[in-house]
Amino acid sequence: MRKSPVFRALGGTAFAIGLVVAAAPAASASPETLASSPEQVTAMERDLGLSTAEVTRLLQQEEQARTLEQEVRETLGEDFAGAVFDIETGELTVSVTDRGAVEAVREAGAVPRVVAYGEGTLDQVVEELNANVPDADAGVTGWYVDLADDTVVMTVREGATDVADDLIAEAGVDAAAVRVVESSEQPQTFATIRGGDAYYIGSGSRCSIGFSVSGGFVTAGHCGGVGASTRSSDGTGTGTVAGSSFPGRDMGWVRATSNWSSSPLVNRYNGGTVTVTGSTESAVGASICRSGSTTGWRCGTVQAKNQTVIYPQGSVSGLTRTNACAEPGDSGGSWLSGSQAQGVTSGGSGNCSSGGTTYFQPVNPILSQYGLTLTRG
Repeated sequence: MRKSPVFRALGGTAFAIGLVVAAAPAASASPETLASSPEQVTAMERDLGLSTAEVTRLLQQEEQARTLEQEVRETLGEDFAGAVFDIETGELTVSVTDRGAVEAVREAGAVPRVVAYGEGTLDQVVEELNANVPDADAGVTGWYVDLADDTVVMTVREGATDVADDLIAEAGVDAAAVRVVESSEQPQTFATIRGGDAYYIGSGSRCSIGFSVSGGFVTAGHCGGVGASTRSSDGTGTGTVAGSSFPGRDMGWVRATSNWSSSPLVNRYNGGTVTVTGSTESAVGASICRSGSTTGWRCGTVQAKNQTVIYPQGSVSGLTRTNACAEPGDSGGSWLSGSQAQGVTSGGSGNCSSGGTTYFQPVNPILSQYGLTLTRG
């Protein structure tokens, strides 16, 4: 198999799962952190084209980058305009709109970059577009902040660029800040009605558990509305959807009964688990892995944040865009970077045979929305 550019660069430089979460493995399997997990290494070798040593080095670099991004963000305050991790070099590039902040970025250990717009301005463009969402059949499939390009990318079906131009004009945003891209992608949510090892909603819809929280677990909002009954794959655990938002956002949580106990574990679908230790966000460009009841453990990279997707059921904003694959039934499942919880599967296009784009709902807004506490190890 041809190795990816990631392999060459690193080598040249130094949708159900019970609440014991996500579908706990046999009792003999010991929880491990993601960085030391043989299953994690195997998944990243398969999906990113890396060797064992390169995976270990990459995870270490990403952990350092997460810490560095938080430090620089706090130091710069309003001058911080976004950060992008380079998976090929291991460097974190921090954008600023004020040239006077360049030296502070460099002294902190990051690569400075002066941009015209930056994260804050581009996020505002997204908010303006979100207030003018067209119908799903209009031809526009979504938009997201591309920090590396310092633009908002709007994706449309072939021949729908005129619709995009009209939408940009109607929203009153700076047209130079928006890049329109034709795409054959058809985003859809990943819930399904199918038997298997999963958690079920109502009469049989299947989704995947995201993360344990005090009193239950978080998942995707489109998996079920408030009041819907839920059960574990073996039928021993029961609960009720206590919070759900979809469309608009894709967040939800299930309040579990005492027979469905909480755990900080996520299934790696290879006999082991990952112990969740926190929920610090990873930068754009970082590697990320997900767990789901249909396709198991899959990995990719974070391509963009603040993505708005126009599903047939309505638009959802605030999602994160990745190139990891997923399929129906994976909805609601866990996304992790290292041992840090990142989000729950929302939807996407493609599959794990041909590849595709998958979006996840970040976990921290779910915790904040419903006043939940993440279960940690």
